[in-house]
Amino acid sequence: MQDVLQKPKKISSREYRYDAFGDGSVLLNKKKQHMPAMGWNSWNAFGSGNTEKLTKDMADALVELELDKLGYRYVVLDDGCYKSERVDGKLSNETVKFPGDFKALADYVHSKGLKFGMYNDIGTNLCAGAAVGTCGHEMTDAKSYVDWDVDFLKVDNCYYLWDNATFSDAANAKYVYAPNIKSIRIVGEDFSAGYRAVEDGILTGCGGEKKADYVTNIGTFDGTGPGPSPVGAQSSELEFHVNVPRAGKYNVYVTYATGQEVGVGSWLQLAVDKQKQSKVFYDDFLPLTEATDTFRESEGIQVEFEEGENCLRLMNHRRQENTLDSYATLLAGLNAAKPEHDIILSICEWGKTQPQNWGYKVGDSWRILNDITFCVGADGDPGKAAWTDGYTASITSQYNKAVIMDEFAGLNKGWNDPDMLVVGMNGLTDTMYRTHFAMWCMMNAPLMLGMDLRRVKKGDNIWNIIANKELIALNQDSLGIQAKRVFCSLAQTAPDTTYITDNDRVDILAKPLADGSLAISFINVSGEEKGAYSVTADTLVRMLGHKMTDKDAFAAAKEYRVVDLWTGETSVNTTGCFAVDSLSSYGNVTVRVTPV
Repeated sequence: MQDVLQKPKKISSREYRYDAFGDGSVLLNKKKQHMPAMGWNSWNAFGSGNTEKLTKDMADALVELELDKLGYRYVVLDDGCYKSERVDGKLSNETVKFPGDFKALADYVHSKGLKFGMYNDIGTNLCAGAAVGTCGHEMTDAKSYVDWDVDFLKVDNCYYLWDNATFSDAANAKYVYAPNIKSIRIVGEDFSAGYRAVEDGILTGCGGEKKADYVTNIGTFDGTGPGPSPVGAQSSELEFHVNVPRAGKYNVYVTYATGQEVGVGSWLQLAVDKQKQSKVFYDDFLPLTEATDTFRESEGIQVEFEEGENCLRLMNHRRQENTLDSYATLLAGLNAAKPEHDIILSICEWGKTQPQNWGYKVGDSWRILNDITFCVGADGDPGKAAWTDGYTASITSQYNKAVIMDEFAGLNKGWNDPDMLVVGMNGLTDTMYRTHFAMWCMMNAPLMLGMDLRRVKKGDNIWNIIANKELIALNQDSLGIQAKRVFCSLAQTAPDTTYITDNDRVDILAKPLADGSLAISFINVSGEEKGAYSVTADTLVRMLGHKMTDKDAFAAAKEYRVVDLWTGETSVNTTGCFAVDSLSSYGNVTVRVTPV
């Protein structure tokens, strides 16, 4: 029997459809022009053990260390701050760890000249388990956040009803994959034709697979892990080119088999392209079959064809569309509660639904992978991070994806988020910290500190890294352009879009700046010392000229002022070839190059 107990909302507007992801338009008057957020988040430092006192201590520390003057202004409570259940349908503070209410805590943070942030989830529960997710409570929760004077919301994706997200039912894959398709039959007035999926169907995008007599895996890649590239098609469709003798209504009968596992689901979208516009005629479950290889024919799905050739699309883009809709619903709640609000919405669905494609429509940033560390700290324990990891829990796992995602980011969109900074956690050296910080600044990542700030002293090694004004200036530069990888020692062509997970390499990143200069970062991703590397002004202008404020001035300059942003050393370059003689293991040299 068809499962009708739980369904995502019907999508009534094309603006929320997959076909509109690339149109550049935002939803619900989402504000633009936000720079990457800077501040402190409680998760990496304390996990669910954060408290009101610790939060106040961190706010105090931001001011005492004068980090607020450098732009670190958001103090964000992560998971673990609410009661485990709603009270009268509303969110409320966990009274042992947070004995005062959240409005009072927000007032304290604001009294320091800082901004206050909180956390929730688009699912039924938070990732740590509390049954207080926003799903079904978006308007109520948005009103609470506005009443508490919240400036920033990080919104997670655990226990999500419409996908096999973390802690959700694995069978929820039924929502995000189409059934296996064997054939279709089209019937109209004086017309009948059959088409076999394998022989007559055309797979578009990426991921779909033709078996012996059916097509499977029609859906969207799960981007939570480091597997697929974030660049290029992230989903698949099955198309049929159908010629009909006259315009009118026709019935499409689909021979299919359902499932509830990765690659085969029960939800089908069926659309017809008309003059480069697509109309969806079916968007729902198909009745269940006994097994994934037990095929049956559907009832007729009525569509409209134009005379001649039509493109009939069988697909399932609901993984992305549902998630967009859930975040949009929360944004709509914030708009209703306070139309003029300027709350930063940090989308944290870990790259699962390829948010680089749609996140800009409602969010200010979007996480690109699962967490950068799973070894979070506690009061007195700094936690542990890593340079490399086979999954996502490392600096390089995050960097390797984010570094080729520059075209998805910008002031008119938002920012790729490779998770919080792990500077100050155990497991890394000062050299790794510096390169990590340079990577995040060059890539316009949000700079959210994730350590116990009581362990930092003004002027010590950690402070000197996170307080580097010149690096921060790159991240916050008003031109708002993420650096592009212009060279990679393991990519002979297309270094800016080739996804590479082998860390035995050197990357060169370049970032146009508002004053006409360029930041260049030479990054040794490997643990071995590397030799000389260089990049020319011609290459930089060729790859980035369309984003520079004055490419002609940069290209024609007879000399350049070069400032090392770590040492402060200044030199003059008259060759237009910018080079390093060597790079220490895990090291970086980051310079600002200004045409004279």
